Amino acid sequence: MNQVICTVDVVLLTLKENALQVALLKRDREPFQGSLALPGGYIHADEDADARDAALRVLRDKTGIETPYLEQLATFSGMGRDPRGWSVSVVFYALVSIDVIGKSCHPGVMLSDVDRKQKLPFDHRAVIDTAVARLRSKSQYSSLPCHLLGENFTLPQLQRVYEALMGEALNKVSFRRKIAEMDVLESLEGQFVEGAHRPAQLYRLKQEWRDQPMLLERGL
Repeated sequence: MNQVICTVDVVLLTLKENALQVALLKRDREPFQGSLALPGGYIHADEDADARDAALRVLRDKTGIETPYLEQLATFSGMGRDPRGWSVSVVFYALVSIDVIGKSCHPGVMLSDVDRKQKLPFDHRAVIDTAVARLRSKSQYSSLPCHLLGENFTLPQLQRVYEALMGEALNKVSFRRKIAEMDVLESLEGQFVEGAHRPAQLYRLKQEWRDQPMLLERGL
């Protein structure tokens, strides 16, 4: 009886110049050696406490990124997804700011626009599409997009991130009312960013919302 291949894969997403990007790496071994693919690897039963722990290890080892926002996406499985045999992959998606990518990522990491439908090995194209659909859907009613910004940000910066993900302009007053309703931000007293008209207040996510998104009953 053939052994089932059990792995984790991570869809690492960031926003660069208002375009959603995914991190890819060249595979250093067969199958598909030399092809761009998602960061992934085997689950180490003697080392990983669970699948999330395995995903964090794989992301750290292969990209250099430490403990980003990480959420389980789905399980992909079947006989046809891996030429080595029947396989199951527990897939997570991670969100980081572009500043973290620039400072921490290994040099071999390449960013690719998620809307560029390039051919990828295994079922990684479908995996990315699923992660992007999840993120864009949850952007309509949650604080999830906050994790694509740096630690500190202004409300105009946050609105631009929501607009980039949702693909539409948002009313400033309505947007700020919904953000206030979520109550996930805290202002940094006395800290501002100079703007075109007047200084903008700096905010950050409250500690209790840094590992999970706040969900609204109604969308933005």
